[in-house]
Amino acid sequence: MTAWTKKTDTLNTGATIPLIGLGTWQSQAGAVEKAVEDALRAGYRHIDTALAYGNEAEVGAGIRASGVPREEIFITTKLDNTWHKRVPEGIASSLKSLGVDYVDLYLMHWPSSTTEEDLMKHYPDWDFTKTWAEMQKIPKTQAKAIGVSNFAIKNLEILLNAPTTTVVPAANQIELHPMNPSPKLVKYCKEKGIHCTGYSCLGSTNSPLHKNEALLAISEKTGKSSAQVLLKWGLQKGWSVIPKTVTESRVKNNFDQDGWELEDADIAKLDAITQRFKVCGDSWLPVRVFFGDDE
Repeated sequence: MTAWTKKTDTLNTGATIPLIGLGTWQSQAGAVEKAVEDALRAGYRHIDTALAYGNEAEVGAGIRASGVPREEIFITTKLDNTWHKRVPEGIASSLKSLGVDYVDLYLMHWPSSTTEEDLMKHYPDWDFTKTWAEMQKIPKTQAKAIGVSNFAIKNLEILLNAPTTTVVPAANQIELHPMNPSPKLVKYCKEKGIHCTGYSCLGSTNSPLHKNEALLAISEKTGKSSAQVLLKWGLQKGWSVIPKTVTESRVKNNFDQDGWELEDADIAKLDAITQRFKVCGDSWLPVRVFFGDDE
């Protein structure tokens, strides 16, 4: 049996990324520090945050409280939309908030260069290819690898074909669960050597996913929680997962992935789910970033 809690994937930089991490999007303020500390003490070695989450300082405090050496932890954070013209300031702000000298992966959070004055306006003289050109200049001493998030095939094609692009993103962090599986996008990324990380991998609190009969049947058969089954589905499909929780028991439960696997028939049943549900859309952005063609 695979020791999933120790398993990593190799990025196109040669660095390794732990396949199980702790997500911190929408985690309640005041609870993030303990969640990060609990996760690291439980064995997690991958922590995901973002400038936009407003919790980088808490994440950093949790890392220090855990006692786990910095070099053993893979930290991901992200450039916010209104910082696209200020990449050096963006990475510097995140490093200061986290209280670390470097991050292992720095992502462009969205392919949307949003103005600071109006979040529903896009800079007329700037787009994400220019942002990426600036991210390529970030010293390796500040970010060991750079990548993107919420990039569909259409935008990845634009980015990879831009004359200024000299670095292929190391990762693309995207919403991945059986009701938003995006197989074409996952396949495209794999072909280009771009690692996929799945966010909202549990489908969020009120997701119809948790009432799905196929999932509930697999959970009952395996004796594992629906959350554990969903995470194992993602792991066995080949991407990293970053479930979000601040509850210590769930932090530990989500990490309980060793010593069991889903049968091929179980994965096929989850793949066969036809209902679609997206936790995070793009209606709040000034530009469209999801095009419905990644499946």
